[in-house]
Formats: sequence, structure tokens, C-alpha cells
Amino acid sequence: MTYLRYDASVESPAEDEARLTAEIIEHMAASNRCTFERHRHAIRDAHAKSHAILKGELTVPADLPPELRQGLFAAPGTYGVVARLSSAHSDIHSDAVPAPRGFALKVMGVPGERLSPELGAANQDFLMVNFPELAFGTLQKYQQLLGLLEANAQAPEALQRLVAATARGVKDVVQAVGGRVGATLDGLARDNHHPLGETYHTQGALRFGDHVAKLSLAPLSADVMALTGQPVSGDGFSALRDAIAEHFAAQGAVYELRAQLCTNLAAMPVEDAAVHWDPALSPHRPIATLRFAPQPVYGPARQVYGDDVLSFNPWNGVHAHQPLGQIMRIRRAAYERSSRFRHDMNARPRVEPTALTDIPD
Repeated sequence: MTYLRYDASVESPAEDEARLTAEIIEHMAASNRCTFERHRHAIRDAHAKSHAILKGELTVPADLPPELRQGLFAAPGTYGVVARLSSAHSDIHSDAVPAPRGFALKVMGVPGERLSPELGAANQDFLMVNFPELAFGTLQKYQQLLGLLEANAQAPEALQRLVAATARGVKDVVQAVGGRVGATLDGLARDNHHPLGETYHTQGALRFGDHVAKLSLAPLSADVMALTGQPVSGDGFSALRDAIAEHFAAQGAVYELRAQLCTNLAAMPVEDAAVHWDPALSPHRPIATLRFAPQPVYGPARQVYGDDVLSFNPWNGVHAHQPLGQIMRIRRAAYERSSRFRHDMNARPRVEPTALTDIPD
């Protein structure tokens, strides 16, 4: 199989990208300021609600083939990792409301030239969601959908649950007749499955050393594979936190981090994150193993650290894993603005952890 070689030409910014970026970020900032006034506490403007903060280890094996020995994965080794599990809403909602789920990883002590040296430390962040594509794969589509997404997020919980249930019914019909479910319908037809059993995706592309790839994280150990597709029992406000805490009170979890290398830009575009990268063209291949031991996942000290101190940013990393495409480029400014606002308004320092001992138990 021949894989696309990375160079700057894989990206092609839109003519009006600067204007769209400024307008979208201001829209998000205004919404974030309103949320702050409601809570009198600053939260993230996306994936605002945490369900767990986990400490673990990422192990890169010694037997990767050359095309996968890239960047962080160029040499075997084990790295400390802090992970944050979240829901995609821009506000804090009951876990009874279905939503896309997030799994953000911060790999610590990664060597290489930094994309954002001003952030400090030597960490590599990978941000993933339990859908392989975005409903809005370009800035223009994102701007068009932004108002609709925010209106749905602010709707009464009963209405949000009805929208999700209706979309799931339509999705089932589409799949029954052999059709492909698009990213928009897939996002609306979200469910309340156990987040530890989900498979997560970077959605946007990133540089993978000499190549271009998307990453995914899939359950590997039997204990989390058994949770795939299983509904979370109960519909309490913090049902997901409680389900994750119950699991890690007695068990650990093992996941497989995988890379899907791009073979050609026509079939696997970088600039439109809504386009499906067909695994038949390039499969998801294992590049590392992520392990979590049993642990307390969201006690008071860890909650405050995860919500008010800890930051995740796809541009916090090395050049070998530079985010690519319109949606990834806007995230550089969007995540910086959101993090600065949250830390300033909560009077918290912006600090990058350098060891697992920095994360409270």
C-alpha cells in the first residue's frame, strides 16, 4: 500500500478562512461569556462537562513497521498519560441528555520541536470524539450549523432527548436499506452508551511524521469491550461519572491507539472533516497501548484540577503531529481563547503537568 507523503501542499486554506475564523470564534466567545454569567464560573466552550480524569501509561511497541514509526511512535517507550472523559455540550447538562462523548489524552515528556512552545512542558495532546467524522467538516458549514447546534444545546432536556430518539429511528431505517449514515445524522442520533466501551476518533487529520493520518482509540481489554453498546444504568445528573467511577473502583482498562494513514487526498481529504475515510482504502492499525489501573476518577481535588487547571489543545504537541485542515486550524485560536478566558476568570494558573504525580488523587 502506498501512503501519502506529508508536505505543506496537503493543506489548502479557504480564501475567506481568516474572516470565518474570526466570526466563529467571536460567536463562541459570546456564548461562553453568557455561560459564565449563568454559573459565575468559567467552563470550557466545548466539552464543558467532565466525567472522569484518569492517570495511565501509553506504551509504544518495538515492532512497528517503518511507516508507523513516526513522531512520538518512532521509538519504543512508555509515557505517563492523563486523560479526560467528557460530553460535547458547551454547558453543564444532565447525563440523561444524549451527547457525543470525548476522550482527550495528554502524553507527557514527548521529545521534539514544539508547535506551541509558549504553553510550556513537553506534552502531546490528542483530542478524540466517539464519531469518526464531524457534521460540519469545513468552516463555512460550521458557521451555518453553529446556531442550530447551540439552540439544540440550550433546548429543554426533554426536547433534546426527543431529537436524539427521532434521529436514531431515521438512522436505523437508513442502515436497514443499506445506506450510509452521514455525519450530521450520526451526531444527532447519539445515545447514552457507556463511554468506556466507545471507540474515539480525532475526526480531523494530523501530520504523522512523514505521512498524514487520523487516530482512533478502541477498547482492547475484555472489561471495557464488554461495555461497548451497553446503556448506562440510571438517568441521574452525573450517571456517567458514577458509571466510570464504579468501573475503576475495582477494574482497570486497556485501549489500543491506532493510526489510519492517508493514501490519497481525493478519497481521504484533509480540508473537509465530514468526509468518511474508508477503512477499505487504509485500515486502522495499532501504534500503542494505553493502560489505566483501578483508581479514583473524580474526587474533589482531581475534579478541581481537571476542570479549572488542566487544559487540552490539539496544537499542544510536536511538529511531527501538526493538526491539519480547516477545522483543526481554527482550533488553534479557539482553544487558546477558551483556555485563557477560563483560567483568567477563575483566577487559576495555566500550568502543564510534567509527571503523573502532578495530578491529584
